[in-house]
Amino acid sequence: MNNSTKFEDVKINVKIILAGLWTSVTLCYLYGDYFELYTPGKARGLVEGTNLLDSPPKLLLASVVLAIPAVMVFLSLILKPAVNRTLNLIFGVFFTLVMLFIGITSFSDWYLSYVFLAMVECVITILIIKYAWSWKKE
Repeated sequence: MNNSTKFEDVKINVKIILAGLWTSVTLCYLYGDYFELYTPGKARGLVEGTNLLDSPPKLLLASVVLAIPAVMVFLSLILKPAVNRTLNLIFGVFFTLVMLFIGITSFSDWYLSYVFLAMVECVITILIIKYAWSWKKE
C-alpha cells in the first residue's frame, strides 16, 4: 500500500476518550433542554412557575445532577485511574438509567426530538461504561 494513502492511527488515552464522551453527553443534555423550550406550553409554564422545577430545592437538585456530567469532563482527565474508573462506572450507569426513564416516559409527538436525544445520551453513557469497564491495568 502506498504510504501517501495511510493515515496515522494514534492510540488515545482512555482518560481523553472519557472526557470527550462526557463532553458529548453534556452537550446533548443542553440541546435537549433548549429544544424542549419550543414545545407547546413550556414557555408559559416557565413564566407562571408551573413546571417540573417549580421550587428552589428542585432547581438546586437539578443543578447538582446536571453539574455531574460537566464536572466529569475534567475529573476524567485528572483523577487517578482506580477512582476515575469507579466514578465513570457509577455515573455512567446512573445517567443511562435516568435517560432511559426520561426517553420512555417522554414519548409523544412534540417530544420525539427529546426521546431521540435521550437515546443518543444512553448510547454515549453506555460507551462511558464500556471504556471505564475495559480500562486496562498497567
